[in-house]
Amino acid sequence: MSKQPQPISPVKNFFAGGFGGVCLVFAGHPLDTIKVRLQTQPKPVPGRPPLYAGTFDCFRKTFVREGVRGLYKGMAAPIAGVAPMFAVCFFGFGLGKKLQQKSPDDVLTYPQLFAAGMLSGVFTTAIMAPGERIKCLLQIQATSGDIKYAGPVDCAKQLYREAGIRGVYKGTVLTLAREKVPSSSMEYGRNTSLQCTFSNILINSVSDLSVPRILFAGGMAGIFNWAVAIPPDVLKSRFQTGESTPAGMYPNGFRDVLRELIKEEGIRSLYKGFTAVMIRAFPANAACFLGFEIAMKFLNWIAPSN
Repeated sequence: MSKQPQPISPVKNFFAGGFGGVCLVFAGHPLDTIKVRLQTQPKPVPGRPPLYAGTFDCFRKTFVREGVRGLYKGMAAPIAGVAPMFAVCFFGFGLGKKLQQKSPDDVLTYPQLFAAGMLSGVFTTAIMAPGERIKCLLQIQATSGDIKYAGPVDCAKQLYREAGIRGVYKGTVLTLAREKVPSSSMEYGRNTSLQCTFSNILINSVSDLSVPRILFAGGMAGIFNWAVAIPPDVLKSRFQTGESTPAGMYPNGFRDVLRELIKEEGIRSLYKGFTAVMIRAFPANAACFLGFEIAMKFLNWIAPSN
């Protein structure tokens, strides 16, 4: 006999999502650092090799020169923002699903899950954009040889002093394009559909999925997410770190970034960091959704829904 499904609680989604986000950052930040450095490295001078030959070369050089701490550069910013960001994200996703349900046992269609994912994306962009901006600047400053920022707080202060709130929120549109509308919807829709597939075939309850199945569902969600998110992520990283590159500030916005990349390096430049992204996607997102499920089970245990 299958268990009665738990009513969707946006509040529980809020707290469980925050914990899942912290798990994602700890699991995925080293490869995120590699990704950003690959995406923002300047075009090599003719006759000289690029700064990094690829993902593993970047990892090796970062580790040799900066140690383990180098792989976690800029992590304070996403850690500070990831709990509220993922909390709001899962809250929005839970709310989006609940608004479309007439009763707790209603099974949502894929278009409804897509719509819920879009709502979660809109909720989180305001938190994510400044954190992404600060993180990227801190991740690349060690390679430039110019240590401009002492840390995330100092970075935020300098950005605000130089350009006001617009300086802190630079790249918001690209952050939304990368993370929160197509990819967020795909990630949550795909994750839920994978979970429902396992659940229907094996045990009829998403909350009863085993750890390996949760890890697999979450990991595959990350793969599908990043399959569509890499090009806007490359543009975002270049645009948000524009003042640290020879290209300058990109006065006409991300169109300048796109034009420059295509002209100088071709369409393949929009997939810089692909290997690092794909290696990172599975474990980071698996950790996120496992953390979410564990936290949700704990919350359901201490405060069962009526």
